[in-house]
Amino acid sequence: MKLIVQIPCYNEEETLPETVRDIPRQIDGIDEVEILVIDDGSTDKTIEVAKSAGVDHIVKNTCNKGLAQTFLVGLDASLRLGADIIVNTDGDNQYKGEDIPKLIAPILKGQADIVIGDRQTDKIPHFSSTKKKLQKFGSFVVRILSKTDVPDVVSGFRAFSREAAMQMNIVSAFSYTIETVIQAGKKNLAVANVPVGTNPKTRESRLFQSIPKFLEHSLTTMIRTYAMYKPLRLFFYIGCLCVFGGLIPSIRFLFYYLIGEGSGHIQSLILAAILFIIGFQVFMIGLVADVISFNRKLIEETLLRVKRIEFDHFTKNNKK
Repeated sequence: MKLIVQIPCYNEEETLPETVRDIPRQIDGIDEVEILVIDDGSTDKTIEVAKSAGVDHIVKNTCNKGLAQTFLVGLDASLRLGADIIVNTDGDNQYKGEDIPKLIAPILKGQADIVIGDRQTDKIPHFSSTKKKLQKFGSFVVRILSKTDVPDVVSGFRAFSREAAMQMNIVSAFSYTIETVIQAGKKNLAVANVPVGTNPKTRESRLFQSIPKFLEHSLTTMIRTYAMYKPLRLFFYIGCLCVFGGLIPSIRFLFYYLIGEGSGHIQSLILAAILFIIGFQVFMIGLVADVISFNRKLIEETLLRVKRIEFDHFTKNNKK
């Protein structure tokens, strides 16, 4: 059983050594523990520091691609290296490495495909009250969309079984956290959570730069990901809003028409017609999107089969 701990990094020369030191190299139930650093086009000495810290593997992006794509590069590299379990942690040493055994325990027991570390944000002193409330609300919304029970959706400290990692397909350019939870829920993967500890703050967050930007990126990711897996439902709700909106001016016009004053309220009838047409068009878009979604599922199934073949190929080569 091989565990690979992947660390996406961008200019983490100061915090990476401590992050690597905190990762346990011997864990019950695991035969090999290896560390993979994915350098996202750093301009400092992150790669040199990673080598001196004793990491086992380094993958380098030629330019800065963002956290989401760097995370996906790490998953792909870990699978090629023969990982049975993949743990993702941050290069700023936010999460306590000593909690990795606790994080992977549900996967080792066959109880979960993905395990997400719950930071218990109420207990983190450097988180503002606004940030805590936003994360609670965001996690609540994602739980509804994904039908999972994840209290800390944006936690980057998480473990994936090999099968779950193969099924992750990230399209967001912002972050992988929200998208992977919604995907897991729609793909019927077992998602668990365990409480984990955090270390003192070492630098400012690069994702939570401002509340408006964070909300914009998070909401966009939620809507896009949900629409990919449940497009008919999403467009049906939007279409219904348009149709019901058209009923209001329709009733208004009918009322005045029946009392003999319809000629002065023709604008209500025009507005109602416009809303009814928009609603019908949205319903049609939903049907087309649903067909596209079905084709996407077939493509994802094909991609999963290809990944399984590749994994078996690399495993056989490594044994030789």
